[in-house]
Amino acid sequence: MGKVRRDAVRLVKYRGWSMRDVAKHVGVEPSTISRWCKHYWATGWHEIPTKSSAPKTHPNALAKEVVTAIIKKRMEHRRCGQVVHHELKKEGIQVSLSSVQRTLERTHLLKERSPWKRPHDYTERPEATHPGALLQVDTVHFVLPDGSRLYVYTLIDLYSRWAYAEVAERISAHASVEFVCRARVAASFAFAMVQTDHGTEFSTSFTHGLWLAGLEHRHSRVRQSNDNAHIERFNRTVQEECLDRTAHTLTAFADALAGYLPYYNEKRSHMGINYQTPLEVLRRC
Repeated sequence: MGKVRRDAVRLVKYRGWSMRDVAKHVGVEPSTISRWCKHYWATGWHEIPTKSSAPKTHPNALAKEVVTAIIKKRMEHRRCGQVVHHELKKEGIQVSLSSVQRTLERTHLLKERSPWKRPHDYTERPEATHPGALLQVDTVHFVLPDGSRLYVYTLIDLYSRWAYAEVAERISAHASVEFVCRARVAASFAFAMVQTDHGTEFSTSFTHGLWLAGLEHRHSRVRQSNDNAHIERFNRTVQEECLDRTAHTLTAFADALAGYLPYYNEKRSHMGINYQTPLEVLRRC
């Protein structure tokens, strides 16, 4: 139909036909030909597209207050649509999950998965049947503008999702053991096994140090990145929701983590534990 409009405009503008003759030739009303000639693409060379027939308003459209609440929840802590929907329900705002997802997609607030990424296989891991049965430990590296490095030790309990983190200027096997020991003091449950990757800070000396502290150590399997999926997800969360918004200094990171960890463990709902907080899970044990 776009070509028909273009040809009709060319007959009027370049062939000298009257709008009435062109209307009879095309089979439309003369007023339609006049409207086509006034279109901003009516140069005679481009196809004139069909205007959308979608209504500008809809009786079932979400209220502006609901849309604003959805966007605010998403921007506040960068949570996914499912968590935003759950949080809105807790606040008494009735909206469907599909409406939340459409709103986030329409406002370009959803992260699109790369079409080039292949799905990874989820491999087996030791079963976490109670708090402390299996914990994962990792380090996050930050390169500062002056070329120096800053590190953040992270730890998460697979059963309750309780997490702990500390900032450090240097990492080593001895420092890693001390971090786990301080995390054990901060936790309200006993530690049994710690799982790490094959970094130098988790070498044989780290294994021996944990053994002296009464803890078992397990390395993740080589080329099986999903063995440490929980701690890697926590690393991303703590960076996006806390550290990326903080000045990259030792003091700033320490202060930010001190304020963020209580929120993460006591107030932040987790999809993996049925929208509960780690504190709620630990209270039921």
